[in-house]
Amino acid sequence: MDIFTALQTAVSGLKAQAFSLDNISGNIANSQTTGYKRIDTSFVDLIAEQDPKHQVSGSVSAYSEMTNSIQGSLKETGVATNMALNGDGFFVVQKKTTDSGGATNFSASNLFTRRGDFAQDKDGYLVNGAGSYLSGASLDPATGQTISDGPIRISNGLLPAKATATIAYAANLPRTPTTTQAKINDGLLPAFAADRDARVLSGTGTGKVDASDAQTLIDNSIGGPELTVYTAAGAPVSLKTRWAKVANASGDTKDTWNLFYADKPGVSGSQTGWTNLGQAFQFGASGQLSAPTGGTLTIPDLTIDNTPVASLTLDLSGGLTQYASSGGTATTSTLKQDGYASGSLNVVEVGEDGVIRGTYSNGRTLDLARVQVVQFTNPDGLKADSLGNYQQTTSSGEPLVGLRNSTVVGANVEQSNTDVAAEFSKMIITQQAYSANTRVMSTAQSMLSDLINVIR
Repeated sequence: MDIFTALQTAVSGLKAQAFSLDNISGNIANSQTTGYKRIDTSFVDLIAEQDPKHQVSGSVSAYSEMTNSIQGSLKETGVATNMALNGDGFFVVQKKTTDSGGATNFSASNLFTRRGDFAQDKDGYLVNGAGSYLSGASLDPATGQTISDGPIRISNGLLPAKATATIAYAANLPRTPTTTQAKINDGLLPAFAADRDARVLSGTGTGKVDASDAQTLIDNSIGGPELTVYTAAGAPVSLKTRWAKVANASGDTKDTWNLFYADKPGVSGSQTGWTNLGQAFQFGASGQLSAPTGGTLTIPDLTIDNTPVASLTLDLSGGLTQYASSGGTATTSTLKQDGYASGSLNVVEVGEDGVIRGTYSNGRTLDLARVQVVQFTNPDGLKADSLGNYQQTTSSGEPLVGLRNSTVVGANVEQSNTDVAAEFSKMIITQQAYSANTRVMSTAQSMLSDLINVIR
């Protein structure tokens, strides 16, 4: 009976080593497969229940040992939409299907992969070399809002123009401005004729300065913010402004400024009229803005060179102050606006946070999509599927959405984690173990022959 047991044990050894060789051959075959995770072999002894004094070593069984948690090296490809995960996690992908009418659909179930050689197909979807479609959130570049969840689709269409809605402005105004006519009215905007006071120098400054009086305003004011704003059609308009100090602090009166904007892009003396924004900017003794409050100001019905720009919001939350300045001019620290002209998509890049961004011909860089990445408590518990994909199992646990400590590396792919030299070493050991098991079989056969010859 012991000889027959030895034969059975040797057969189990042959099966186990053949199983190991099968895994080794697959690992070597996929040594150049993007995102491939090698499969090692784990051997387990099988001991039949015996009396402790008569136990034998028993037979063996072989099982697959996954290496999904072992990262392969990253390789730069130069393809902007290629991506690799540096750390734990998996890209979420779906398979493409078609219905009876030929319409494109995607499978309802998610698969998971480390293969990140994604590129746009003819419809703009991101698909890897194995035909799996990257899942995530497709965003509206104009608003940053999510358009859809599922396979990511990047549109190459024209980015619509966006009218300027907000100007963010932060600056320091000098306590004593240096103007061309510094000595007139103690440096303040001089009083015009009485019939003009109400429309130019009133406390709210609701009037306009005609072109005939423009040079006087320019001589008695300092440069304000200058930038390009955009109409609803995307037409650029040059906005030029000037600050005029209209009152010095005295008694209950605070330091007061008015802000004027030019009604034509080209500012040249009497060729341009100016419009007061209609707001008194007042500062306390400490130099802090006391009015207006709330940090924002509406500029209604802005029109430049007969081009309506519509209403704008002047955002002063970054800080508008009045501190002493030796230069006597305004010092700007923040000046930006949120409008832009239409543009076509030029460049796509993937950020470390998994956000796909596009740079347009109008100079804007906007978010296009957000890649979905998941983690598993036990990634080695995933079931390997074909085409470099994995399926969730009870052993792997539920997918946990988020990068956590991992990052996405754009224009790179993860290579196979197979070490060919190590696989050859395992192959030699496997071959020797297989040969040894065959020797056990031949020895057992010889012993059986000797036993039969005794009978003869």
